[in-house]
Amino acid sequence: MPVPSTHPLRILHCLRAPVGGLFRHVRDLAEEQARRGHQVGVLCDSLAHDALTEARLADLATHLALGLHRTAMSRDIGWRDVGAIRAARHLARSLDIDVLHGHGAKGGAAARLASDFARPSPGRRIPLRFYTPHGGSLHYDPRSLKGAVFMTLERQLAALTDGLVFESEFARARYSEKVARSAFAERVIPNGLRDEEFVTHAPDADATDVLFVGELRLLKGVDVLLEAIARLAPDRRVSATIVGDGADGVLFRDKAAALGLLDQVTFTGAMPAAAAFPKGRIMVVPSRAESLPYIVLEAAARAMPLIATDVGGIPEIVRGTDTALVAADDAAALATAIATCLADREAAACRARRLQSAVAARYTVSTMTRDIVAFYRAVNDSRSQLPQSA
Repeated sequence: MPVPSTHPLRILHCLRAPVGGLFRHVRDLAEEQARRGHQVGVLCDSLAHDALTEARLADLATHLALGLHRTAMSRDIGWRDVGAIRAARHLARSLDIDVLHGHGAKGGAAARLASDFARPSPGRRIPLRFYTPHGGSLHYDPRSLKGAVFMTLERQLAALTDGLVFESEFARARYSEKVARSAFAERVIPNGLRDEEFVTHAPDADATDVLFVGELRLLKGVDVLLEAIARLAPDRRVSATIVGDGADGVLFRDKAAALGLLDQVTFTGAMPAAAAFPKGRIMVVPSRAESLPYIVLEAAARAMPLIATDVGGIPEIVRGTDTALVAADDAAALATAIATCLADREAAACRARRLQSAVAARYTVSTMTRDIVAFYRAVNDSRSQLPQSA
């Protein structure tokens, strides 16, 4: 049910790339906040132009009373960051924003720096500044040059933060370890799924044995999956569908060729997860690092048999169930898990149904949005910066 409010909040979400799980989170949150009566806007990168991204943004824009705004944002630190901060600052002023919520390293920087320089209009105060890291810069090794730079910037920006939202206990612990122990308000509020996502998995007749959906980066462990499939031959010729694009796509295709797997593995390119799910019977998430991956939640919601690595917030998703996880970067362990799952499909299906029930009880968009808005209000109550309302 919508949250009663005589003074709806004016919220601006800032993020870089409108792709992947981070964008999915912002989209769901913004749409549900709008449904509950708040006025919402989104600022994101203008450099992504693929058809799927443009379609998703066009749909999101229909829910945004404060508009969809785009400006150039580069992945790495660069001169475009100045323009992104200026754009966020202009919107904070011109839209009379109550809450600036940054997502990911670039979105978080733009939101917090925009508020730092914003000037309130008559009768209103400077916006509150919230930040959700979504993994991002926290995945970097602080001993590396890039990691050291990002951690230094994160520590400096921490002083401009009114509230931190973490999607997992893992993310909160990682932030505390790498950046700083929080001296301000924080909450762990998991990502959520929509009611219509809880369905029964129905693979296509020609579905492959396993399915991977995600960005084609070494971080996601596709190379480990390919090695695991190769280990199972010749006793079992496991077929796989690899859905996604990314910087290491060519590397993975070359590896599949070198392992003699081109007749067992199909690379489809990017597509919506809903269209990808029927192409496989078992979801495999072989990541080396994660935060709280949507693909695990989405597969669980479909009662799709799942094999995933014991990294990031994934253990939090399967906690209390009999869904076992495998060690990251261990092709032998992954091969064993795949073989076991294929050997007893009914047992795998039963585990998947039990995980579906657990996820349905804990991970919903409604709960996520309610708790985030309540967090905004709680910080406001302690600082007296927003209009007082329910």
